[in-house]
Amino acid sequence: MTRTPLFRWTCLLTLLAVVASCNWGERTGSRVALTPEQIRLEHINTIDSTLLSTILNPDSVEGSDTLASLSADAWMLIDDATGMVISQKYADEPRFMASLTKMMTCLLALENSNLTDTVRITEDVFICRDSRVRLGEGYLLGDLLYEMMLQSDNDAAYALAKHVGGDTIRFCEMMNEKAAYLGMESTHFANPNGMPAPDNYSSASDLIRLARYAMRDSLFAAIVGTTEKKVPMIDGRHMDCQNTNVLLSSYDGCIGIKTGFTRQAGYCLASAATRDGRTLYCVLLHSRSQRTRFSESAILLDYGFRIMKSVL
Repeated sequence: MTRTPLFRWTCLLTLLAVVASCNWGERTGSRVALTPEQIRLEHINTIDSTLLSTILNPDSVEGSDTLASLSADAWMLIDDATGMVISQKYADEPRFMASLTKMMTCLLALENSNLTDTVRITEDVFICRDSRVRLGEGYLLGDLLYEMMLQSDNDAAYALAKHVGGDTIRFCEMMNEKAAYLGMESTHFANPNGMPAPDNYSSASDLIRLARYAMRDSLFAAIVGTTEKKVPMIDGRHMDCQNTNVLLSSYDGCIGIKTGFTRQAGYCLASAATRDGRTLYCVLLHSRSQRTRFSESAILLDYGFRIMKSVL
């Protein structure tokens, strides 16, 4: 049976109606509005991996034939408004996530601290020593968040974890509590920065949940959408920071989010882009190189926007 554009549009409207209905509850015959946090959770829980195939044949859309040649081991691409999965590969399998871990670190710091708190780089958090921060430096928490997310600074993550949780162990407990709250069933955090550890892992689908949730925090979105920033220190100096996510400057509509790399995790990228009022999220894990994590994410996003144009 040939599916007409009207049929496709009807299917999409039906899904949108279902999503909208989640914003209301029934109690003794009267409507009760959900809280903003409940709406936020309902939104990230809306993930439909079967809808697209009922609307069109994804293989008929330009670019579908290139997806099989991507070097990444796993990914998920999703339309944020509807939760429709556009493309996925081993999206539910746990894998090392490298510095995509810092998305959770940033989120928890925003939720549990004041931006004007002073955070110092002390000996017990100056661990990796390959970071831009240096022993003895001090930052306002809000400024250090920019430095951590733009530069992917590992010791900044340790400093923030100590400040927020009191120590790294407690902070990791907070990370795992938040992961459970968000329904990230294939995720476990063992450190705040994603350095190699056998029990620090997640899946593309779980990281999509985290990304969609975190991007609804306006300050989180502002941080990961910043291309470059002069980050001030307490002593009056500043650090020039350039975002490691080159898609912010090379991909039309990119609004974030975070790069990651270790030998175990390969090259990873959580990204999001908005075009014509529609936002897509993509998480790509274990790509072959720094170049391919960006080029392959761009290929997936381009394919996703073509799919959505075909649907609409």
